[in-house]
Amino acid sequence: MFLHTLRSVFRVVLSTGARVTMTGYENVPLEGGAIVVTNHIGRLDAMLGVILSDRDDIILMIADKYHQVPLWRNLGDKLDAIWLDREEVDFHSLREVMKRLKKGGLLGIAPEGTRSKTEALMPGKPGAAYLASRSQLPLIPIGVTGTEDRLVKHRLKRLQRLDITINIGKPFMLPPLPRKNRDEFLEQSTVEIMCQIAALLPVQYRGVYTDYPRVRELLSEQQRQPV
Repeated sequence: MFLHTLRSVFRVVLSTGARVTMTGYENVPLEGGAIVVTNHIGRLDAMLGVILSDRDDIILMIADKYHQVPLWRNLGDKLDAIWLDREEVDFHSLREVMKRLKKGGLLGIAPEGTRSKTEALMPGKPGAAYLASRSQLPLIPIGVTGTEDRLVKHRLKRLQRLDITINIGKPFMLPPLPRKNRDEFLEQSTVEIMCQIAALLPVQYRGVYTDYPRVRELLSEQQRQPV
């Protein structure tokens, strides 16, 4: 009930304060486990996923530093969020995420691990690759622009609407996590995830992945797809 009420209220607020352009929503499954991977450029990113999705089984992870903020703590608890310790490997949280994924939940995660101060992609961390290869669930890449904290503050102060673009790519899979050479596997898999995200972003947002051949390959594949 709380989630439905939150969505109803914030969808009205969002429609008033922003123009949202979304492509590829049909790539998000209506049910069953999956892992959404996205860039992270503003505080609004996480709430967008909760507001715009129609699913009730979203797995929301929030950095535990926000647990000290009453507003975030209450909101996170009501949404049954998983509080994540970003300073070290949080095995307890990872086990809880895997449990919910196996039950068919939809996980949203930013592989960079934090908001990008440059507003462009930073090197990804292996958490998303680990979860995807262990669970053998599809990854759904998303590229978001227009939610930068700097831009949101600037527009709101001037009572101007935000222009938010959300590009959702096609699902893809990673091979199962091998018993040997795991670090190398996770590094390569993380690069694949980040390149999938980069290919859904304008060039100025691709950051450290701008010149990766895999990004050019994915962009070429997009151009060959029928409209």
